[in-house]
Amino acid sequence: MSELRRTALYGLHLELGAKMVPFAGYEMPVQYAPGVLKEHLHCRAAAGLFDVGHMGQVILRAPSGQAADAAAALERLVPVDLLGLAPGRQRYAMFTDAAGGILDDLMVANRGDHLFLVVNAACKGADLAHLRAHLAGDCAVEEVADRGLLALQGPAAASVMDGVAPGAAAMRFMDVATLDSAFGPLWLSRSGYTGEDGFEISVEGAQCEALAHALLAHEAVQPIGLGARDSLRLEAGLCLYGHDIDSTTSPVEAGLSWAIQTARRAGGAREGGFPGAGRILRELADGPARQRIGLRPQTRAPMREGTPLFATEDAADPVGIVTSGGFGPSIEAPLAMGYLPVDLGQKGRTVWGEVRGRRMAADVVALPFRDPNYKR
Repeated sequence: MSELRRTALYGLHLELGAKMVPFAGYEMPVQYAPGVLKEHLHCRAAAGLFDVGHMGQVILRAPSGQAADAAAALERLVPVDLLGLAPGRQRYAMFTDAAGGILDDLMVANRGDHLFLVVNAACKGADLAHLRAHLAGDCAVEEVADRGLLALQGPAAASVMDGVAPGAAAMRFMDVATLDSAFGPLWLSRSGYTGEDGFEISVEGAQCEALAHALLAHEAVQPIGLGARDSLRLEAGLCLYGHDIDSTTSPVEAGLSWAIQTARRAGGAREGGFPGAGRILRELADGPARQRIGLRPQTRAPMREGTPLFATEDAADPVGIVTSGGFGPSIEAPLAMGYLPVDLGQKGRTVWGEVRGRRMAADVVALPFRDPNYKR
């Protein structure tokens, strides 16, 4: 533990009695006293506060001072329409490699005169090096190391956030804004990786703990650890990098085609021009060989990550694998995501997962497992 990094809220986690675990090079809270199940359900019913300070915050600035020029440069690395991203809005994106695999997924916000990126903790060193290697001369790549990052998620998030930063409740889904508060200017976005309405809050590092205390002072807000974060995003059918997506999966296989706008597709205004475009555009046109699917095991036993999947109960060779799995507290049943060949991954099919030497049946179902409650 001594070699792991700590976020600005490490002391608060200990004060709150969190169980700390290593995660992406940091000491992070996996759960608090109530436990994963209660934390999960509280976030669905009211509001949960997450420490996401381990994630990377990056600013891209073009010499011109125009976000559009930074967007044009960044489009060389992602299959996403960033020139069409309006000021005050953000968009989901992914870095791809020459083989069409995913190097990381990220959020990109247009903040008027620059782009603001949030990348995954385990990838941020590689992402910074990737950006600097490929955008040198076109953009300054600035790591934001002096700000903490929090996420407030759940149906009560808007009212709580508006009390701290007036104007937050008026933000739309995927809006970004800088709002004044007693804790300095807050860089807010409104999205939600839990399937609930929510805000991501970048705050001056020295004010991070004070802001967290202020949010937790609301009766509706409880701290939430990594355990519930994982079950929440799994119910929402959302990918976790390093598990459901990585350099061996393409965006199309992963069911992320919705994030590739018309402008970057075949026949679009800026067709291709990103790493792996040949494969990705081909899969968009012809379909991939395999796809990410949802699974509902027919028993109460969960199918965890790494569970091999078989086409029949007595098949000799696996045809797919579970990439995320566990128990869904909101649906009161086990659930999993994984990859199967397209012909076996159709809704209504039954496949078998091998758990501790036993074959267990699971139904292929549509994602997400639970309808989202995003602010629209």
